[in-house]
Amino acid sequence: MLTLKDLYEVYDRYQNEYFTQVKEFSIGHKYFDFNSHTAILGVINLSVDSWWNHSVCYTPEQAIQRAKVLTAQGADIVDLGTEATTANTQRADEFKQTSQLLPILRTLSEEGVLTSVETYYPEVARECLKAGANVINFTGTEHSEKMYQAVADYDAGIIICYVQGKHARDVGDFDFKTAKDPVNLVYDFLAGEIEKATKIGVTKIMIDPAIALGYTNFYLQYNNAPSRVRYQITSLLSAFRLKKLGFPVFNMIPTSMEFFGEEVRSTQVFMSVFAALGGSNIVRTHETAKIRAVLDILGAV
Repeated sequence: MLTLKDLYEVYDRYQNEYFTQVKEFSIGHKYFDFNSHTAILGVINLSVDSWWNHSVCYTPEQAIQRAKVLTAQGADIVDLGTEATTANTQRADEFKQTSQLLPILRTLSEEGVLTSVETYYPEVARECLKAGANVINFTGTEHSEKMYQAVADYDAGIIICYVQGKHARDVGDFDFKTAKDPVNLVYDFLAGEIEKATKIGVTKIMIDPAIALGYTNFYLQYNNAPSRVRYQITSLLSAFRLKKLGFPVFNMIPTSMEFFGEEVRSTQVFMSVFAALGGSNIVRTHETAKIRAVLDILGAV
C-alpha cells in the first residue's frame, strides 16, 4: 500500500533537487512561468476509435468548438492527435494526419488558441507549424534531427518523449525491471535528445517520461496493473528530479480502467495530485476543468 512515508521518502532522498528552476519561455502569444504555475495541455482526439471517446471530435467544426471550450476551462494549449496509441486502433499516415489537422490549426491560429500536434512524422510537423501550430508533441525516436530542424525553423516548442520503440505505435512490453528508478530510466535518453535539439537551434523544450503510452503490457492487463500504477505514481512524484536537465517537465496524466472501472475518468483527477506534488511543470489531460480545479486548490493552500 502506498503511504505518506513513501511520498516523504521521495522528497527526503532528493530534497536538494526539489526546488530546481527550469527555463521559462513564450509559446505563441503567451509567456509560461513554469516555475510558479503548472500549465495544462487539453486533449482533442481526432482518432475516432480512441477509447477515451468523450474527447473524440468527428469533424473540424467539433474540434474547433471543443478547443474553445477547453481554453475556457483552463487549458493553456490544446493538443490535437490523429492516432490513438493503443495497439489495435487505426493508423493515420502522413496524408491523413495533415488532411485532418491543417484546417483546424489554421482556424485556431486565427482565433488565438495555442495548439500542439502529436505526431512522429517530421513532414507532418513542418506542415502543421506552417499552418499555425505552436508545439510539436514528438512521440517518436526516429528522424529526430529532421523533427528538431522543423521546430527550430519555426521557433516553436517541442515535447520530447521517452519511448521504448520507434514511436508511440511501435512499442511492445514495457520492461518493469529496468524501471525501479523511473528517473534513471529516462534521464540519459532525454539528456541526449536535448543536446541534439539545442545544437540544431531548438530553444523551447519540454521533456516527457511518457508514462502513459500504450505499451502492450500496460492497460487492461490486470496482473500488471499494480506494478504499472506504482511505476506511474513514482514517476509523477519524481518529476522534479528531471529538472536538472534545465527544461520544463511534462507529464501525461495516466488512467486505470482496472481500478476505476466505469469511473475511469476520475483516474486523471486522482493522478494529477501526484503530478502536482512531484513538480510537473505542464500536464496533459482529457479532464481539463477538473485538473485545473485540483491545481488551483493545491496552489491556494
